[in-house]
Amino acid sequence: MAEVIIMPKLGFNMNEGKLVEWYKNEGDAVAKGEPLFSVETDKTNMDIEATGDGIVRKLFINAGDTIPVTLPIAIVGSADENIDALVADAQAQLGGNAPAEETAAPEERAAAPAAAQAKADSAYDYEIAVIGGGPGGYVAAIKAAQMGKKTVIIEKENFGGTCLNVGCIPTKALLRSAGALKEVKESEKFGVIDVDTSSAALDLAKVQERKKSVISQLVGGVQGLIKGNGAAIEKGEGTLVDSHTIEVGAKKITAENIIIATGSQAKSLPIDIDPKAKVLTSKEMLDMDHAPESMVVIGGGVIGIEFAYFLATIGVQVTVVEFLDRILPMVDEEITTQVTGHLQDMGIKLYTSAKVTAITDKAVKFEKDGKESSVECDQVLMAVGRGPSLEGIDTEALGIKTERGAIVTDKTLKTSVPNIYAIGDVNGKAMLAHTASMEGIIAVETICGQKAEMDYDKIPSAIYIQPEIASVGLTEKQASEKYGKVNVGKFPLMANGKAKVAGEERGLIKVICEPKYGEIVGVHMYCIHATDMIAEAVTAMKLESTAEEVAMAIHPHPTVSEIMHEAMHAVDGRAIHF
Repeated sequence: MAEVIIMPKLGFNMNEGKLVEWYKNEGDAVAKGEPLFSVETDKTNMDIEATGDGIVRKLFINAGDTIPVTLPIAIVGSADENIDALVADAQAQLGGNAPAEETAAPEERAAAPAAAQAKADSAYDYEIAVIGGGPGGYVAAIKAAQMGKKTVIIEKENFGGTCLNVGCIPTKALLRSAGALKEVKESEKFGVIDVDTSSAALDLAKVQERKKSVISQLVGGVQGLIKGNGAAIEKGEGTLVDSHTIEVGAKKITAENIIIATGSQAKSLPIDIDPKAKVLTSKEMLDMDHAPESMVVIGGGVIGIEFAYFLATIGVQVTVVEFLDRILPMVDEEITTQVTGHLQDMGIKLYTSAKVTAITDKAVKFEKDGKESSVECDQVLMAVGRGPSLEGIDTEALGIKTERGAIVTDKTLKTSVPNIYAIGDVNGKAMLAHTASMEGIIAVETICGQKAEMDYDKIPSAIYIQPEIASVGLTEKQASEKYGKVNVGKFPLMANGKAKVAGEERGLIKVICEPKYGEIVGVHMYCIHATDMIAEAVTAMKLESTAEEVAMAIHPHPTVSEIMHEAMHAVDGRAIHF
């Protein structure tokens, strides 16, 4: 399929790029990895390589031209492809500056493949329509376009969905700022002098500015990727009228296949809440421009604990009230115990097995051990999870089966209606951005006739406090219930040289193997860089590796990643450095 080449974003502050030189002319062949053009950055000129083999079919700008990043500058494809639609879309993005007479020649249009003609004669406007532009939806749209399907994506607000706009990315931006503050306050132990650590604090207004800048760039990048891959965009709220029709305002769009990716929304508790109480969801928390003196966080899951950690780090008095008997109930119990101790050392008060009964204008009331208790606070964060958002999807009228408010899907993401698929939070299987993205790919591959299924047993999870928490597969308790006696290898961070140098020795890694073959069935980390290192465990488990096989893979020294092969050795009681 023809590829639209865009002006790349080569730096954090790069908003436009100057094309220095084309190394190929229209009609020239180009091979993957071969330099295609050169771009001027603020430091040097950088050669950009072709990402695939093909013919340079169209150049939209000349050497010396400067245009905003992510706008189209060329099209590379096979000699017989019809690129009319791509050229027209590119010219529209460029403001009509590209000469219309330079579009594909009549003989090229006449040589268009039969598949393109079949699309034009289709009973539907599109082959695939995606409702929702989050990490599931936009990935599905890009994948569909890459696989040659005529695709449209409908988004009512901003591309990137909850994750990019009011979830993963902004949360991590705040936590990074908190991490910078923590580093300043602890700088004396690394030999930094003449720093008044007692007065160090965050300017939350500036933190918000940085967060918004990061989001803006990423949202623009996503939209550029969608356009660059040839998918059409419709802005507005999509309502699924029937199994093939979507209404966007006054416009009706038909599609052979529909992918629902409408995401989720924050839940609340069915309790009495005083109208004077300042109760926030995670969305409002992300816009905080000044810190309260105290806050109660209702919910000890991932969202609640990440915000509790952030607030405590910047000096807020934090109390967490959790209904279950421990915080982070999805995490291996041994790690939860260590995390609980760490949070308490930070001054966070934790109440578990506690049922919130009411929120007054100045306090949160709850029942614990059969007694009524309350905690006074300035603000309350309602962090009791998220639920599928079915806005615009009348599942009952459409005959789409649901359970507990989520759309039921199989491992190919098909719903009970044959041509309708549901991906991401809306199916309630695993409310994680990376799960949604993979579900989008699987759904598109299934539509295209490929054999593909989701593997929900090997989805990594990540929690971004410091030290970080990351895990994949079964906890020790779950593995014991499934296999009986299991083999467990552990390694503490205090025995790792890089962790000691970094000054963060808390935590451990735990590897769990089933007894018959020694296959890895679970890996759990509580350490610095855990969220980056868990990918190795996911890959190993995907390949059905044993602990012995991973232990024999050489890990670089000194790195925190060495704990991985140490723990693998420890499964057989043979850790080298502990």
